[in-house]
Amino acid sequence: MQPQDVAPRPAPSATAPAVDVEQAEAALVEHYPRLVRLAYLVLPPGLGRSRRVLTAHALTQRALPRSRTETPVIPSQAAGRETDPGYACLRLRVLRTALEAGLPLRRRAWPRRSQLPPLLPQVWGLKLFPRSGGADELALDQRLSALSGPGRAAYALRGLEKLPDGDVRRTLAAAGVTDVDAALGEADTVPGPYTLLDSSEFDPCSLVARPTDLMRRRQHGKAALVAGAALVVCGALLGLPGGGWGPDGAAAPPYARNPAAQAALDPGRLIKIAPSAWRTSPRTDFSVWPARGDLTGDRALLRRALAVWARPGEAVRVSATPGTATGGPAGPPQLLYAGNVDDARVVILYDGLRLVRYAEPRKGTAGAALDLARADGARRAEAGAVVLGRGDGNVRYLTAPWVTEAAERDLTEPGSGAMDLPLTDGVTSPLASPVQREGACTSWNVLQLTDGSTTRLMTDLGELVPARLTTGRPGSAREASGAKELRTWAPYACSLGAVRGQGVRAVNAWEFAEQELPEEGGEAQWVCTRAETWRGRGARVLAQFRTPGGRYGAVAAKAGDVPACGARDPHVLAGVLWKSEEGDWYLLAAGSRDTESVRATGGIDASSDGNLLTARAERGAQAELKGTLEDGRTVGGLR
Repeated sequence: MQPQDVAPRPAPSATAPAVDVEQAEAALVEHYPRLVRLAYLVLPPGLGRSRRVLTAHALTQRALPRSRTETPVIPSQAAGRETDPGYACLRLRVLRTALEAGLPLRRRAWPRRSQLPPLLPQVWGLKLFPRSGGADELALDQRLSALSGPGRAAYALRGLEKLPDGDVRRTLAAAGVTDVDAALGEADTVPGPYTLLDSSEFDPCSLVARPTDLMRRRQHGKAALVAGAALVVCGALLGLPGGGWGPDGAAAPPYARNPAAQAALDPGRLIKIAPSAWRTSPRTDFSVWPARGDLTGDRALLRRALAVWARPGEAVRVSATPGTATGGPAGPPQLLYAGNVDDARVVILYDGLRLVRYAEPRKGTAGAALDLARADGARRAEAGAVVLGRGDGNVRYLTAPWVTEAAERDLTEPGSGAMDLPLTDGVTSPLASPVQREGACTSWNVLQLTDGSTTRLMTDLGELVPARLTTGRPGSAREASGAKELRTWAPYACSLGAVRGQGVRAVNAWEFAEQELPEEGGEAQWVCTRAETWRGRGARVLAQFRTPGGRYGAVAAKAGDVPACGARDPHVLAGVLWKSEEGDWYLLAAGSRDTESVRATGGIDASSDGNLLTARAERGAQAELKGTLEDGRTVGGLR
């Protein structure tokens, strides 16, 4: 996207309110994090994340006017800023200078101050960048990087500032944007919820620090002591690492040299497992996968992958599932794959705890990506496939050596057959990814793997390792590939989207109760889905309710980090308000089959023996549920 021109600053109108320096300073102190976030979003991604952070802070700090200033008041939709002309003044000044920073340098013309590296703030010896977000934040950042500066500004004013389009137009025009319609048109091309802008991915005030090149910095310091104070500055500037592709590719310069670290970066020491080792090994997990792909002998590619894993440079897109350490390997890792996948060269590595995917374009020197995911304790059932690449709404997998067949099926259509996926050296042909689809959920494609006499289902949730799908009572769950199990999952398949990007290891669907509806409404189904994570924490539980003939289930209750519906506590209790065809409202509650009695208190006072409760209710009524188990213990309603 070519940058749009920014017009000269318009003169303030005669009726514009004046802002005192003290008033602007108070607004700057109060709203500093939001103004810095706005500047970070608008600045060009080509600056690199570390320089964008420092430039965003510099532009925000320089936005404080030196004297009484007139400015147009354009409302903000967040509480506390609606009528503050000081905030409007600062926002406009930040927006204008951030747009100027994205303009190309012109020959025979002095650069503007915002186009130069910031003098203050300065950080010596560290690189600072925001914390990495999830897959959704990464996709949004990539889409924003394709927009022009005015396009990013329009999107940020809409999403971050909650401005209507009329105020967005006036703000952009006041900031000097010449083609406001084009900027709004670009912003319209970016899908996704605006709430992603509040993520730590776009927060330049919540930072991660990494060291710069320690060895080279030490050498420059010695030379600077000999040359004098003037050469200290020159040496620091001339010693900055370049942006080209050397032996380490997109990696940052090395900052630690010891035998273990050097061995971990030596492609000649990579562990490569024999193709038939898994047949006799007592373990069947990622540790017995052989090295596959057409580039396993490309030492230069493997060295770049190892170096970027140990020291990702500023231009590398790094993502990690929650709870996954992002540091380099402690020793030589295992090579699972190195080869060409669509338009990229891909390397998959495993260090016993984590799976790492390194990808770089086949041509060019930009766009390297590093993805990390926990895989410790994986068993044969979970170590069936790894994502090789995504593109055009599809996903391609590398399957385990014991997988004999692969297929694609729609989880929402249990009666439809599975479509075979050809395997080439363990690599599947592309299949539609449910997490890359836009719009309402009407289908959910999953990967079906056959391992001897066992068939398993796995689903893409936007991470390296697909999640395993099971059904049944916790502690005795079974694979979700049989006809009955497919019918259990079908109404609840779209609810899997609620746990994307959460480091999910497996998701189980348990039909814990069936309940007759009042007024001969038929039999409803109660199902509890529990998503377990690789890190052990962060499990997500949904209690879902489906009426007879309903295509999809409805979430009646949800909770996180609770033992309910899991192997440690295979019990659950949930309730929902239901309206009959006659217009009457009822409280319907159900517990697992070992629930001896259920009682509702609060807005509804009712009780019943057994695991089911049906009571008349008023619309909008709220009640507290409590169940008594057969062993005398009590269980509360899932909230």
